[in-house]
Amino acid sequence: MTGILTARPLPARSRAFDLLLAGALCVTAGFLSLAQAHFGGILAFGMLVPLIWRRTHPELVFFAVCSVAALQWLIGVDLQPGNIGLLVALYAISVYGDTRLSRIALGIGGLGVLMAVSRYWSNSDWKQQVTMMVALGALVFGVWAFGERRRTRGLYVNQLEERAAQLERDRDRESKLAVSNERTRIAREIHDVVAHGLSIMIVQADGGLYAADQSPEAAKKALATIGDTGRASLTEMRKMLGLLKQDEQNELDPNQPRPQPGVSSLPELIDNVREAGLNVTYDVTGEPRDLPALLGLTAYRIVQEGLTNTLKHAGPGARTSVSLDFGREMLTVVVTDDGRGAGVAPSSDPGHGLVGMRQRASVSGGTVSAGPKAGGGYEVIAKLPYNLPSGE
Repeated sequence: MTGILTARPLPARSRAFDLLLAGALCVTAGFLSLAQAHFGGILAFGMLVPLIWRRTHPELVFFAVCSVAALQWLIGVDLQPGNIGLLVALYAISVYGDTRLSRIALGIGGLGVLMAVSRYWSNSDWKQQVTMMVALGALVFGVWAFGERRRTRGLYVNQLEERAAQLERDRDRESKLAVSNERTRIAREIHDVVAHGLSIMIVQADGGLYAADQSPEAAKKALATIGDTGRASLTEMRKMLGLLKQDEQNELDPNQPRPQPGVSSLPELIDNVREAGLNVTYDVTGEPRDLPALLGLTAYRIVQEGLTNTLKHAGPGARTSVSLDFGREMLTVVVTDDGRGAGVAPSSDPGHGLVGMRQRASVSGGTVSAGPKAGGGYEVIAKLPYNLPSGE
């Protein structure tokens, strides 16, 4: 019984439709009832006007219309066009009303059929009485069943919409969590990169101090190395701090920091992947050069993530190739396979690995593109400039 007196929220367009419907029924069925039953036809408006609130207060409307119909039966007014309000009210409570009260309304509708047959067809033979009872009963039950079906379908659609909204919220939350975790991991890695640069600077400073008196040229060379290393480390650190939007107060891994992998570690990575059963070819074009620690780490992680995705999605027997092209201004990393990964809908999984690859590439001023190949398979292309953007 709770909620009967509480109005349901209703859009303005729906309120206007209900007002128009009730008005049209009053003009047609209401005045036809007046012409048919004269003074008794006034009761028709009592069954039609409440339909204005059929969606906001369906239970009250139904019981109000039934009360007017019961009064019509008691005073002996014949059936009239205004009685259509009973069916509209029954439909409204079955769609918009409380489920338990909707079933009670069906029972009341069945009782109304018996009352109508006993009053208006009392002088007919039993065959006509049975025919009218079945016909009216089928009409009442049909209207109620149609409304219940409409209610069930509406609930199902609402559940689907809510589920889709929840899935979208979960996806956004997981994506943000993936980015947050990736940033935390990159912050830990940049710690090792900067620590490596500072270690070089300390060693060069100690050596330069020792050689200052005996070999001024060696001391100058050490100072130049310190300057280059310091500028490179500072640029990398500023780039990272500009990317991270949260306070850098995360606790570091308690384990002893280890040197981060780079391009030189790729052969070992590829050998490990081959041992896992993936057919991988490795090709290097151009003239290899020494890369900044962060750039080498980015290239390594992109290849690692690309091979991991191939192992997960390409399927058995897939062939994979990894190529590095040392161009004049940038390093191009390509990881491609001929497996079935292209058959997976990109929207079905946002891909946390792809988020990580793009995040890493953006830190180094590069870009990553990934997607199915035209001839089948999947391809990841990363373009990583050798020099970070200036002006940081």
